[in-house]
Amino acid sequence: MASYWLVKSEPFKYSWDQFVKDGQTFWDGVRNYQARNNLRAMKKGDQVFFYHSNEGLAIVGIAKVVKEAYQDPTTEDPNWVVVDLKPVKKLPRPVTLAEMKADIRLENLSLIRQGRLSVCAVSPEEWGAIEDLAGLA
Repeated sequence: MASYWLVKSEPFKYSWDQFVKDGQTFWDGVRNYQARNNLRAMKKGDQVFFYHSNEGLAIVGIAKVVKEAYQDPTTEDPNWVVVDLKPVKKLPRPVTLAEMKADIRLENLSLIRQGRLSVCAVSPEEWGAIEDLAGLA
């Protein structure tokens, strides 16, 4: 069964539009053990929300995992891994952090509870609530 995730990127560093233009990318730069463990848990076919952090503060698109965890090519330290992601679709409307914080269905969302975590698990119920807010449900 597929799992659901959320990854964060600052738009000025790597935006959704750049991701779409690239067509695929490896998700690097993760230097937090919990986020790294989440990357290691990702499986091919899992769905991933793409969140613009710092500016925008909104989920803007959906990606999928196309290659499972492997050594981060940006470091020689074997503790760090990346996964390959491919864009699937832009959300009909971005779902802002404020909207998510205001929705009782998302009170336990890792994005809200652990705001600094760059790679978060999302439950199937939370995924559905966010799709609903985005106009997909």
